[in-house]
Amino acid sequence: MLDKYITPVIKPLLLPVVMFLDKQKITPDQLTVIGFIIGLLAVPLLAFELWYGALIAIAINRIFDGLDGALARYSKQSSSAGGFLDITLDFLFYAAIPLGFILANPTQNAIAGAILLAAFIGTGSSFLAFAIAAEKFKLEKPQFKYKSFYYLNGLTEGTETIALFIALCIWPQYFALLASLFAFACAITIVTRIYGGYLTLKQQESTLNE
Repeated sequence: MLDKYITPVIKPLLLPVVMFLDKQKITPDQLTVIGFIIGLLAVPLLAFELWYGALIAIAINRIFDGLDGALARYSKQSSSAGGFLDITLDFLFYAAIPLGFILANPTQNAIAGAILLAAFIGTGSSFLAFAIAAEKFKLEKPQFKYKSFYYLNGLTEGTETIALFIALCIWPQYFALLASLFAFACAITIVTRIYGGYLTLKQQESTLNE
């Protein structure tokens, strides 16, 4: 929901770093993989209840996630392969963070964590499934033209998910409550994406058959 507002603000801030990285011959895919590895470090840190260490790893991962796409566009290296790598590792990272909290306190966090992971599967699958169909019909991307594929909006997107992770690291004792509330918000996203996506694709098919 907030991605379309946050992204235009962040992009200019990344430009000086992107220009430096380009001069160093660093590739966007390298940033994607390095950022993912750093992000995964949050899992053992969470498991050992090193909350602020995990928060730093999460923050660095998100910074790298912003830099890889910005570097790809700046250096004209944008590609479907890079977009595939980026979104795949993003979703793996998103799923890994709840796992870290579950490992930290299985008794208290396991059920809420499992619900949150199920919700992530729903938002991710509805997002990616529509992107495949949108590519088939060559649908325009009015809000995210710089992305490798179609971004279907929802109540819970990347910005909201990162805000959740930050809140969980600051207030880990409220994991069950925060995770459950966010899973509910994800459920709304899933329903609206399925409904809106289905109607959009039906309309596209009807137009082609006329």
